Amino acid sequence: MSESKRLHPVAAVVNALRQLKEMIIPFLIFVVFGSRGTNWDLFYLFGSIGVVVLVLVYGVLAWYRFTYRIEQGELRIEYGVIVRKKRYIPFDRIQSLDLSEGILQRLFGLVKVKVETAGSGGMGLQDGEAVLTAISKQDAKEIHEYLVSIKKKEVLEEDLNEQEIKEDLLYKMSPGELLLLASTSGGVGVVISAVMAFVFQFEEFIPYEQIFDGVEHFVQSGVIFVSIVVFIGFLLAWLIALLGTMLKYAHFTVRRVDQDLVITRGLLEKRQFTIPLKRIQAVRISENLIRQPLGFASAYVESAGGSALDQESSKVIILPIVKKSKIPGLLEPHLTDYHFRVDVSPAPARAYRRYLLRGWLFVLPVIIAAIWFLRPWGYSALVLLAISALWSYLVYKDAGWSLDQGMLTLRYRNIVKNTVYMRKNKVQSFSVKEGLFQRKKKLATVEAIVKSGHGGAGGKVVDLEKQHAGLIYQWYSHEEKGKSAE
Repeated sequence: MSESKRLHPVAAVVNALRQLKEMIIPFLIFVVFGSRGTNWDLFYLFGSIGVVVLVLVYGVLAWYRFTYRIEQGELRIEYGVIVRKKRYIPFDRIQSLDLSEGILQRLFGLVKVKVETAGSGGMGLQDGEAVLTAISKQDAKEIHEYLVSIKKKEVLEEDLNEQEIKEDLLYKMSPGELLLLASTSGGVGVVISAVMAFVFQFEEFIPYEQIFDGVEHFVQSGVIFVSIVVFIGFLLAWLIALLGTMLKYAHFTVRRVDQDLVITRGLLEKRQFTIPLKRIQAVRISENLIRQPLGFASAYVESAGGSALDQESSKVIILPIVKKSKIPGLLEPHLTDYHFRVDVSPAPARAYRRYLLRGWLFVLPVIIAAIWFLRPWGYSALVLLAISALWSYLVYKDAGWSLDQGMLTLRYRNIVKNTVYMRKNKVQSFSVKEGLFQRKKKLATVEAIVKSGHGGAGGKVVDLEKQHAGLIYQWYSHEEKGKSAE
């Protein structure tokens, strides 16, 4: 593929749609709020049309100026509408190719190819990543085969005797698990917020006051009507979130291909992620409030790949929903550096009072405001003290740590219970903090960070035994001294 090629013309449409998506908020402000029934209405109308035309023209020019080719062991890309830029990516630096098929790509039998390099983690194409928005499946296959041939050559040069690429099925989501995943996801709140934000952008055209006045008469007839409306609203939001999750995670499969994890998923938009095992920095097990009582959890890997604009490539879900007891059997044969049957040491009993006080400090302003402005009904807000105490107990109960066979495990809860497994040589930084009141109670907060995408990820546990925090710090600092001595 030494001849320069252009992307499929669909790429021009995709580029234009991406630009319009980024401009949607200022565009709405310009069109919706700028027009006030004045003589400037025609200006706003033709100005809006002009902006759309310019975006479409820019998308066509960007497509026409973008070319790519394979030459001398490199993927060579030239692009730029005004300033011509060249980017040469050696294939021996390419870590993986992520493939995806959006709706437009699928209509024309195309794929989107994202190139992950050893230096990925920047802000876009110019900082370590290349994206071929729309190319034929044959061209994508040729690029992949060329990459495989380079990797095989490296293997032979290192005198490794692996003649065949090994492929094992790690996990395939069943229809029942897909339905359970969708029905227990937290997408309802996101859907409601998005709908409300969208609807209230059009207050100039929708007579909200008249609608609210009309509804008020129905509300006065009883609470039943309000309850039914609220129930239907949440039911619709739940159904939308359910459908969206099922479309996103349909046909979810994880395979181990040689030294990579290959993840495929999606119904309308098919996506494929490739994660080299050597780039995995940590494993995270998450249990939300609905799945935890049922014994289900999700597993993620923190990868050194990805970028600030694409966090999905750095924090990748490999087990969307599975019985927690099955996770060790699924992952340990493939992620051999990690083991998930560890004994976690909990936070000391005297730390619960601090967890309780933090929870009460959060709800007390709400309770005081409710009593002050909503008397006598505001006194019912005192029930928040009991709810906060229960929640603080859950947060305290889930706090813990473990050191075992060169691996640090931190367990904590925000809304979701998280257990993070980190190898010693992957931890980028470790800190121990003591506040004034912690020092009196001989408690400390520990935090470990691993590289993940453009930034970092890890775990933080509050109010552990000070002696235990010292043991973890000694474990980590001993490793650092060993590295410096080498």
